[in-house]
Amino acid sequence: MKLCNIKVDGEMRLAVVTDRGVVDAAAAGCALSMEDLLAGADRAPLEAIAADSSLPVVEAPVYANVVGRIGKLLCVGLNYKAHAMNAGFALPEYPVLFSKFADALVPGGVPVELPAWESSYDYEAELVIVMGKTAWNVSEAEAMDCVFGYTCGNDLSCRDPQMRSGQWLIGKTMPGFAPCGPCIVTADAFDPFADHAVKSFVNGEPRQNGTTTDMIFDCAKVISYASRYVKLEPGDLIFTGTPSGVALEGGQKYSWLKAGDKVDIEIEGIGVLSNTMC
Repeated sequence: MKLCNIKVDGEMRLAVVTDRGVVDAAAAGCALSMEDLLAGADRAPLEAIAADSSLPVVEAPVYANVVGRIGKLLCVGLNYKAHAMNAGFALPEYPVLFSKFADALVPGGVPVELPAWESSYDYEAELVIVMGKTAWNVSEAEAMDCVFGYTCGNDLSCRDPQMRSGQWLIGKTMPGFAPCGPCIVTADAFDPFADHAVKSFVNGEPRQNGTTTDMIFDCAKVISYASRYVKLEPGDLIFTGTPSGVALEGGQKYSWLKAGDKVDIEIEGIGVLSNTMC
């Protein structure tokens, strides 16, 4: 099942993404929210909405954040072999973890400001895990039972400040630097261990073209390792790393992002996340 949050008259509403389009759950008589689902609410009313072809779809939906209560935004660096090597880093022995602040999270369609006092802005297409249960020191075998679903993410980065020290935070967490969406595919409808294409485009030009099976640390390993040090909770988001093809690699084969650039992140089986820089 594909779910999203949309804005209707300034209100955030849960919606179901169908083959016909986006159906407003509230307009269809369902009072559930994404937070209700993350807390374990029965999805049967939403399955009924998805199956009802008579329900109207929302024209030009305005997306809201994939989660209403923004929790932890955890990220994995250097998790694709070619990206790590092309960026000049040794392959990590353990997942490289860092975080972003809450105001970095924005939905698809929202413009992202690139402050004029920096210039080394980069894109990173990433599969994002949406946690559905508390995970604290869980094993790899237990990890996947803690997942609610998956979405598309763009780990936007400002490379110059990122590289000034071993702490990447200041290059990763400007406001709007964690676009996610537009929808969440529930865990029962997406296999993260299968071969899913992960791509990015800038103004329609292909940049990244990797697959989830190229991860150094798969989703189970990432969750298990992170849960030894971070108490993961429902609604927390984990950006799982990016494939090769970012502007940082290869002596800037591609130019840095600038105002007006449109970045599309496409993950096979989930959808396309689009944001324009400003």
